Amino acid sequence: MKLVILDRDGVINHDSASHIKSPEEWKPIPGSLEAIARLNQAGYHVVLATNQSGVGRGLFEMATLNAIHDKMHRALGQVGGRVDAIFFCPHAQDAGCNCRKPKPGLLEEIARRFNVTLEGVPSLGDSLRDLEASAAVGAQPILVLTGKGEKTRSEGKLPAGTRVFADLAAAVKAIIR
Repeated sequence: MKLVILDRDGVINHDSASHIKSPEEWKPIPGSLEAIARLNQAGYHVVLATNQSGVGRGLFEMATLNAIHDKMHRALGQVGGRVDAIFFCPHAQDAGCNCRKPKPGLLEEIARRFNVTLEGVPSLGDSLRDLEASAAVGAQPILVLTGKGEKTRSEGKLPAGTRVFADLAAAVKAIIR
């Protein structure tokens, strides 16, 4: 099975220091939705792995998170794309769960649910925690320079073998060649 794992905020949509707390705040990064559609057309399953601590902190309800994801699904559908599954951690940073990246729990759950090994699977994010979670399960960490990506690159400490691209669209071109 051809699989690609994406973080959401800063990779697919513009991020916010104060969280994306409503469907109105969710705005796609130019070219990101079309890039997902290209992955789909090339036979890839696209799965999201995203920390959503705003739920655990009471900044928004699960119904709001579902509405945000519904907006994303509709926008993807308009360009012929889809996300096959969304895995998210709703816990606050101090909860000590195993699903909050940089811990690998979300990615391990993806491997279980899809019955695959994640060895070498492209896993894209804009923060060090995304890349660390990817590396922990043997996936191919890919940094995009959108969102927090520029800051992440400038701070260094990237896992060995991390590939770097300007944005999701550029990364997808390299993935599907």
